[in-house]
Amino acid sequence: MSEKSNAKEAIVNTAARLFFSQGYHATGLNQIVKESQAPKGSLYHYFPQGKEELAHVCIHKTNEHILRKFEETFAAHANTAEGLQQFVRDMADEAEAAGFTGFMPFSFWAAVETSCISSDLRADCQSVFADWQVVITKHLVLDGMSEEQARKTSLLVVALMEGALIISLTNQSKQPLLAAADHLAAVAKHVQGTP
Repeated sequence: MSEKSNAKEAIVNTAARLFFSQGYHATGLNQIVKESQAPKGSLYHYFPQGKEELAHVCIHKTNEHILRKFEETFAAHANTAEGLQQFVRDMADEAEAAGFTGFMPFSFWAAVETSCISSDLRADCQSVFADWQVVITKHLVLDGMSEEQARKTSLLVVALMEGALIISLTNQSKQPLLAAADHLAAVAKHVQGTP
């Protein structure tokens, strides 16, 4: 990888970490440049529209990572509901490992941080939630759930995950996330047709 692409990747990784840990408004471009150790001027070279363009890239990169993680977790489990439970348990462990301060729930980022900034960033966030619902819906349908029920369930799952994450971070405890993971057992029974 070239030095230039290393600098760009360092900027994106640093910006993503800062945006999702301290928020869009609290993150300055100077802080991103300093913490990424990128050469001065490189941020505007790669992102001529500045902070908003960088946020756009960070949202897409984060979404790709999460979609990959969904697929890997589903592939490692017998059914979608078990995969969802594991996904949420992993989220609980990550929140705890970060000291409950290392990242921000995507819903908080979408609702509070970006909706008022620009319609483009709001559209990016809407697309992320839609992508998550599509991948969950797809796997629920493969497990035998009807398309309509799978779509409704996927929305519930995303809302449950993001809501539990907000409460876990607020309480600095992974118990709300673990409770959400346990609740997904009901989804497993419904999908498998167990009474």
